[in-house]
Amino acid sequence: MRIVFMGTPDFACPSLEALVQAGHRVVLVVTQPDRPRGRGRRLSPPPVKVLAGELGLPVCQPEKIRDRSFVDYLHGCMPDVIVVVAYGRILPPEILHLPPRGCINVHASLLPLYRGAAPIHRAIMNGECTTGVTTMLMNEGLDTGDILLQEAEPIGEADNVADLHDRLSRRGARLLVRTLEELAAGTLHRIPQDDSRATYAPPLRRDDELIDWQRPVREIFNRVRGLDPWPGACTIWEGRPIKIWRVSLPGAPPDHKIGSAAPGTVLAELDRGLLVQGGDGVLLVNELQLPGGRRLKWPEFSRGHSIPAGTVLGTPEQGSGGR
Repeated sequence: MRIVFMGTPDFACPSLEALVQAGHRVVLVVTQPDRPRGRGRRLSPPPVKVLAGELGLPVCQPEKIRDRSFVDYLHGCMPDVIVVVAYGRILPPEILHLPPRGCINVHASLLPLYRGAAPIHRAIMNGECTTGVTTMLMNEGLDTGDILLQEAEPIGEADNVADLHDRLSRRGARLLVRTLEELAAGTLHRIPQDDSRATYAPPLRRDDELIDWQRPVREIFNRVRGLDPWPGACTIWEGRPIKIWRVSLPGAPPDHKIGSAAPGTVLAELDRGLLVQGGDGVLLVNELQLPGGRRLKWPEFSRGHSIPAGTVLGTPEQGSGGR
């Protein structure tokens, strides 16, 4: 089959590589334009473009996917199927209906659960124990197309977004190859999604990053790992935001007044971390980052900084207390 591949970030790279390794004819790779990145704001190519260059595949980076010239170019490629993996833009109906075998998407959840832009983050933030990948025949809705194949993936207690992202990208690549094999063999069965079971994974917002210390400690624990390594959970200390990259749940040490302090109050500076009161227990903050600094585990952070007992972490109004 002649395949046009549309994808942009690291998540899409294993799928593109798997298609080539499986012997499929990728006639074009479509990815988003180079964007300014980093402190120098230099133009950087998306990961899919870099991989396509290494594989010797032609690349197209349209600024506007609805441009007549781009759509005509796609028609000229005569794809049998278009594969879409985290491309980052909504395809117009003309492109969805262009290939005779349709547009197939790899989505990082077990649809109809976690439709939307941030399924990996939201699954961890919500404390899920299982997620997965779905190949779907795309339609004009938001991740509402018929399910083709699915595979589950467990979420470990210590998994962060990077861990789960990498496993799902590899599992999705394998599932994509299997989907195309069954499509070619005529053994693929479409399963309409049950909209009554649908949940959503909207894009992350700024307020998703701010830790609410009044929430249950398990919820805070899941939020922190569900935002690692991007964009990072944060709290306020001395009027400025600090990133909280890793926390743990130590239980309730008997030598500290658990529950008598307001949520967000530092109870002690321990060897293993900063003991902080949550909504229904305590957490240990194990890894932090000051603005303009780098990620530091607590022992290294505490050699240069002190956050003494009584300090209150939290919102800008709360985060300067205790000194």
